[in-house]
Amino acid sequence: MKFIAAVLSASVVSALVLGTASAQAPALSPEVQKHIEAARAAGGTQYKELVEMVCGRVPDLVIPRPAAPAAGGGAQTDPPRATWYAEPVKVFDNLYFVGQTEYSAWAITTSQGIILLDAIFDYSVADEVEGGLKKLGLNPADLKYVVLSHGHRDHAAGAKYLQDKYKARVLMSAADYDMVEQQKQPWRPRRDMVITDGQRLTLGDTTLTFYLTPGHTEGTVSTVFPVRDGRNQHVAAAWGGTLFNFATNDGTPERINLIRTRIAMHRKSAERFRDIVTKVNADVALSNHTIYDGSKTKLPAMKTRKAGEPHPYVVGNAWVRRYLDVVSECAQAAEAGLSST
Repeated sequence: MKFIAAVLSASVVSALVLGTASAQAPALSPEVQKHIEAARAAGGTQYKELVEMVCGRVPDLVIPRPAAPAAGGGAQTDPPRATWYAEPVKVFDNLYFVGQTEYSAWAITTSQGIILLDAIFDYSVADEVEGGLKKLGLNPADLKYVVLSHGHRDHAAGAKYLQDKYKARVLMSAADYDMVEQQKQPWRPRRDMVITDGQRLTLGDTTLTFYLTPGHTEGTVSTVFPVRDGRNQHVAAAWGGTLFNFATNDGTPERINLIRTRIAMHRKSAERFRDIVTKVNADVALSNHTIYDGSKTKLPAMKTRKAGEPHPYVVGNAWVRRYLDVVSECAQAAEAGLSST
């Protein structure tokens, strides 16, 4: 549902910016539009969908509207497998996609086992992660660590299954462990290893470095690690949380202050991580949603890629920085809209 809401919001912001909105829709200020256009320029053709999804949340943040009625308390049913299942894909010599249609999970192979970035949903982890590793010729029993970018169900709910069945160690920030425990999520993993800023995790021949990048949640984690494509060495940067889905502006001072705080946090994290990826010369941008990093087109391209052809995921350091520029500019658009509130 969050994904659908974001798409609808993206269409709203497109209409507002392009001047095709109805007369009843409040206009965004020129300063807000300036930052949205800067985000579009940064995204170019590589990250067009990223711009529409992230800046698409700006109207919900800056235009007050009545609070939506609380959702019903009925039991949720898991979606049919046909709506979410995706085949696993080898992306680099040591990196494999084992996610689903809209949500990514990345398996990093090392000389001493497997590290998983994100564990998707509790209903899909067995098919996608466990089953995907087997289809790729890998052994799920070699799974040593599960790194969670943040504590939302679409990325963290599968961790408990892997924790229970394979005794994999689970890593997440303290803030997001607190969040899932306070919310009493039934799928929450047991609190295990706590990620701190700048922490390194080494397994065999591979080292991952973690950075706390709060904004999407208060404990979102982004990760940098090496990937290999034959003789070519690359550096991947996995941004841990992208969408501004923490609040909708209901016009109350408390909600507006919350949005201001979280948006500033998000922007500062994006700008800091941009500096980090510049220093390490990251040339691969990864996301935990397939639409943000272009995986919807890049994964099929991997299946048909021939030896010597350019790698779809190797975009160069400038494009990795521009990914984060999009997030920063969309955050600045929201800040500009809130400055007059």
